[in-house]
Amino acid sequence: MLDNPTETDTETASHIPHWYDPSSTGLTITDGQGTRVVDDEGEEYLDFVSQLYCVNAGHGNRAIVDAMKEQLERIQYVSSAKQTPARTELSERLAAVGPNSLSDVMFSVSGSEANELAMTVARKYADAPKILSRWRSYHGSTYGAGSVTGDPETRSSLESHASATGAVKFLPPMSYGSPFNAETPAELADAAADHLEFVIRNEGPETIAGILTEPIAGSSGAYTAPPGYFERVRELCDRYDILLIADEVITGFGRCGDWFGIQTEGVQPDVLTFAKGVTSAYAPLAGVMMRPDIAAHVRSDGFDLGQTFGGHPVGCAAGVAAIAEYDDGLIENVRATEDAFVDHLSMLERDHDVVADVRGRGFLHAVEFADPDTGEPFHDPRVDDGPNPVVDVVDAASDRGVLVGAGRPATQLILSPPLCATTDEIDTAVQSLDAAIDAVF
Repeated sequence: MLDNPTETDTETASHIPHWYDPSSTGLTITDGQGTRVVDDEGEEYLDFVSQLYCVNAGHGNRAIVDAMKEQLERIQYVSSAKQTPARTELSERLAAVGPNSLSDVMFSVSGSEANELAMTVARKYADAPKILSRWRSYHGSTYGAGSVTGDPETRSSLESHASATGAVKFLPPMSYGSPFNAETPAELADAAADHLEFVIRNEGPETIAGILTEPIAGSSGAYTAPPGYFERVRELCDRYDILLIADEVITGFGRCGDWFGIQTEGVQPDVLTFAKGVTSAYAPLAGVMMRPDIAAHVRSDGFDLGQTFGGHPVGCAAGVAAIAEYDDGLIENVRATEDAFVDHLSMLERDHDVVADVRGRGFLHAVEFADPDTGEPFHDPRVDDGPNPVVDVVDAASDRGVLVGAGRPATQLILSPPLCATTDEIDTAVQSLDAAIDAVF
């Protein structure tokens, strides 16, 4: 528990939050334990967005906190150009739990920077300039990561004064609102993969270094691919000599029921990026895992870029402890509890005609809203001004003690609880969301 919470008036006056909306007043969180957080007025909330899809082990995990304190007592910082035991141990743990195709790790600070690092490594290795990514994806908000982000709101904000280059978009195999004329999942997988091959051939395979994709869409809508799609993507990458880069910033570390989301698809990537859950967000840490031959190429050529806090030893100590916690029942809890989570969310779709779709995997799900008469969003924030009822649902859920997130675009909600969430907590959270939908619609 915090003994001296900061005074919110001073904090509000001096601090500009990220994703700042001048018309909104955000909560001031002062404490947390497990799946719950407490604000500065003593109100308790079920944190069903894990703050930013990242507090995977839950709040107040003593094992992670103690590991960080122990590292602080030993050595507080080691240059990212040097070796230190915490980095070595975490690298070995990551190689042990990651896809079998990956062996080596380069550390970074944030998910955005990890994706930029992966893009740099891929371009150097392939000697090609382009990265392909999906429309309506999110890969970060720095210039490089923003260039491959398919979310128009993010990219438009970044490129309002300077454009980024080297990024090409392709259409995802979305189960709801799909641009493909497909009647079955198999048809959707084939149509989306055929489209991707068209884009590859149209751009010129020799100009493409990698395909960067989330195995399960994150804040853009928790879309899962139809069976067979990622097998086709893997085949295309092999055929045209393109690296498959899995963005696991959100989907990694148990979020989708396995260590990494791509493992739920049974496909081996060439490169994988991670952040968020690697430390359960107890310290900023991110990185890139890669195939042995790609790592050998980096080692032989050298790498003259870096970040001061890449692989910070306190973050690495947190990562080692977090992996042990995930391995000690948390990932198994996601597998055991997922069906109850899906059943509860499916009730929302059955009971509310404004809920058009529920989708996701593990502890990453989306609830999509649409006008039942037209099938179109009530409010599309990309083109419409004025109030958005989906944001009103987020606020109404908060008023009822549950935190959920608005997706990109905010025609949907994202639910992403800590991996320690119980069936009772899921029941409470979804009941509160049910009441929030009733209150707004």
